[in-house]
Amino acid sequence: MSISDKLSPIAENFSLKDHTFELLRAAILDMDIYRPDVDLRLDERKLAERLGISRTPIREALARLAQEGLVHIVPRKGVFVCRKTRGEILEMVITWAALETMAARLATQCASDAELQALREFAIRHSSDVERADLEEYSDANIVFHQTILELSGCQLLKTMADALFTHMQAVRRRTMGESDRARRSVADHMEIIDALISRDADLAARRVREHTMRLHDHIAKTWSRMESLGSWQSLAS
Repeated sequence: MSISDKLSPIAENFSLKDHTFELLRAAILDMDIYRPDVDLRLDERKLAERLGISRTPIREALARLAQEGLVHIVPRKGVFVCRKTRGEILEMVITWAALETMAARLATQCASDAELQALREFAIRHSSDVERADLEEYSDANIVFHQTILELSGCQLLKTMADALFTHMQAVRRRTMGESDRARRSVADHMEIIDALISRDADLAARRVREHTMRLHDHIAKTWSRMESLGSWQSLAS
């Protein structure tokens, strides 16, 4: 399935420039860009036909997406969704671990009891998704869980810096969730993290978040050995 298959025609009363950008951005965020057979090429003509608009707002939206680092525009070759190399992914996971580790430490001081209890209830509610083997739904909840910890830190800059990594971290977590026994391990890790947050143990919360994220790093380092040959935008555009 390509990105154009996820889109519907745009109604006339919308501002095409901004709305087209938001639609394309949301569709890219919803893609499993690290699945080996995913189509990374974006076809302007097909996108315009799918949305029922001219190609001008499509080009404007793609230019904005390129500024955000979500796509690459290669002259005479086409437009491609960005996919990081294995080395870049590993660095990105390390960076996320550092940001969320500090966020967890701050959350033990800044988050209210009600907010932490809500996080616990959220985690418990979605843990059943793993039992039902609904990994896609659990994967989405997993991302929300980690974003919530960043929000509970009370530090907007931490959240902003993590948001810059969000697109690829979301895609990486989505792919890895179905590998090995990572989903069940994730549920157990989340509950341990919440226990540390609720006990207001900053050192323990920070350590558990760091260990949880670095397990993702180690899993990728060990099992994604063929990442460089999955078909990056560079290879498709060559």
